[in-house]
Amino acid sequence: LLNKPKCFISTSDDPLDRKTVMNLVEKACPERIYSVGRLDRNTTGLLLFTNDGELTTKLTHPKHGIRKLYHAVLDKPLSRNDLLKIMGGLELEDGLITPDKVEWVTDEEDKRHVGIELHSGKNRIVRRIFEQIGYEVVRLDRVIFAGLTKKDLPRGRWRFLEESEINILKML
Repeated sequence: LLNKPKCFISTSDDPLDRKTVMNLVEKACPERIYSVGRLDRNTTGLLLFTNDGELTTKLTHPKHGIRKLYHAVLDKPLSRNDLLKIMGGLELEDGLITPDKVEWVTDEEDKRHVGIELHSGKNRIVRRIFEQIGYEVVRLDRVIFAGLTKKDLPRGRWRFLEESEINILKML
């Protein structure tokens, strides 16, 4: 489990020689591992790595409904009306997207901080949801993925999953 920093790309090899998440985990184990899903270059947060293709499919295919929770910071406060629009579902260029949950982050007063829970794995989906209704995502951080959290893991650092966490993933 890696707490991905900003400006790293989620690929195993980059022809432009940019920093990749693989640079951060290259000495983690002797096996060849790869990321489970992706986070775009400017998104931070929880990213899993494995060498188990079956588990990767289970965690990334939307039919399995794996929960992902993001903390988005917007360029302006999210209105109640727009929050309700998002909850009702938005038609994007690649189809309807309806988040599982959208809420203001309760400890923030300015309503620019929004928690959004999805099980979709579409490319740049959180950013596109907010762009569709006139907001820019200034910061985006994935805080939960498949019940796992990056709590107490500094940005740019990784840790091995505990046996209990692996068992939970396999039972999903």
